[in-house]
Amino acid sequence: MSMQDPVSDMLTRIKNAANAGLVELVLPSSRLKYEIAKVMKKEGYIQDVIEEKDEVRKKLIIKLKYHNGKPVIEGIKRVSSPSCRIYCKASDIPNVRSGLGTIIISTSKGIMTGAMARKKNIGGELLCQIW
Repeated sequence: MSMQDPVSDMLTRIKNAANAGLVELVLPSSRLKYEIAKVMKKEGYIQDVIEEKDEVRKKLIIKLKYHNGKPVIEGIKRVSSPSCRIYCKASDIPNVRSGLGTIIISTSKGIMTGAMARKKNIGGELLCQIW
């Protein structure tokens, strides 16, 4: 059975691993997942992201980040889905939790946060919200 939405699967795995208190998470890799994880690392939501090549396929190792025993990621939500894509202009990129969260957006210049896209005046597809 093929996976319909690999990004949503990745976000769900991250949320479940954080709630379970796991230190690291291993999942199948893709370029989009790796870029999303790199943005999450840059924003401070995860500790590290490593892409390893196995004998057959690539895998993504995500090391989760905790503060005082609680996961840094309180919530994570997929915005756009394969059946309902959500696009917006740079001026219409929403704030997450009144600026306390981050929105990750896929633009023509690559995967970036909503704040970076607003700064560069680029719109795109809203992938997910993290807070």
